[in-house]
Amino acid sequence: MIGRIFYNRERKEDRIGSPVMAMVPLPSPLFAWPKVYHGKTAIRVSCFSNSTPEPIEARKPKVFDNLFLSLFRNKMVQETGWDSEKPGYQGLIEVAHRLTVGQDNSKTRDAAVRILKSLFPPLLLELYRMLVAPIHSGKFAASMVARVTALSCQWLMGPCAVNSVDLPNGSSMMSGVFVEKCKYLEESKCVGICINTCKLPTQTFFKDHMGVPLLMEPNFTDYSCQFKFGILPPQQEVDDALKEPCLEICPSAVRRKEMNHNMDAHKCPKA
Repeated sequence: MIGRIFYNRERKEDRIGSPVMAMVPLPSPLFAWPKVYHGKTAIRVSCFSNSTPEPIEARKPKVFDNLFLSLFRNKMVQETGWDSEKPGYQGLIEVAHRLTVGQDNSKTRDAAVRILKSLFPPLLLELYRMLVAPIHSGKFAASMVARVTALSCQWLMGPCAVNSVDLPNGSSMMSGVFVEKCKYLEESKCVGICINTCKLPTQTFFKDHMGVPLLMEPNFTDYSCQFKFGILPPQQEVDDALKEPCLEICPSAVRRKEMNHNMDAHKCPKA
């Protein structure tokens, strides 16, 4: 949150004749009410609030949506060496599917991490990891990237809001992002696309290249997703998201079930 102070232009004289500016602060958890010491007005500023704010829905001008989509798609095309003939978001999804073709899952994840890194100036990531990530035991960086994610990624994921997450020590902080219904998952119709081009590489990117732990919890039933910045993800062997069966909306799921009735037929081959 950003607190603002508006100053009254009227000037008042204190008891020794020196002018003092009258200050009228707007209510904000970042600022305390002014205190007067011998005719001087002082105000205390805090970067952290003791109150627990309500979840804030992040919004941004839609004019940037096409710009972000084009930038992200171009980076994916550079990585895959292939582009779809379809325009807009549908073309992006086809390129995402192409990213998984002809290589194993680990190479797909590595490619997705490279794409994410290419969106940022290299020096910026290094400075953030070295200078910002350690502040306040990582809480400042986690809260910051949550807000930036909610503001800048709605074109990719759909409506989302910053919310509170519980920490292992029993406290909580506003470092979560809740995606109501992930557009990327819904349009790709694939658990494997979600896991290997989004969830796992995004967790790796934030932890290794920005110094911020991240746990992503996609819900493959209602397509929502919970980002938890500042929380370490579990080992892949025990991550329940990696054990999810193929989505019912997957175009090839029905065909596989008809051809093979054993349990393995229900598992996404790309996961």
